[in-house]
Amino acid sequence: MSAKEFEVNGTDYKVVLTDQVIGHVNNLKNLYNAAYEDPESFEDVSSEISSTITEIAGTVEPPAEDSDLDGLIQEIIKAVENKAAEIEKELSEKEKPKKKSKSKK
Repeated sequence: MSAKEFEVNGTDYKVVLTDQVIGHVNNLKNLYNAAYEDPESFEDVSSEISSTITEIAGTVEPPAEDSDLDGLIQEIIKAVENKAAEIEKELSEKEKPKKKSKSKK
């Protein structure tokens, strides 16, 4: 878990990237993709998108203003994507020495 702080419309927000928050963000991205790929399904997934955004926003301190919600969700998505990239980089760096030692044998 890691805490991320960012400013949206002059308000400082903080969110802790728990597994639950990351799961909600990934679900939201999947819902956005589904709606983008099949615009006719947007009505079907729009309530789920709204619900997921509400879940994510509920983890932010201080409570988000409605006017900040779009920017806030964008910042949280970026933070989750950056965290995933960091983890991927760490994993690939850990695997590199193993590959080198195997080739020496």
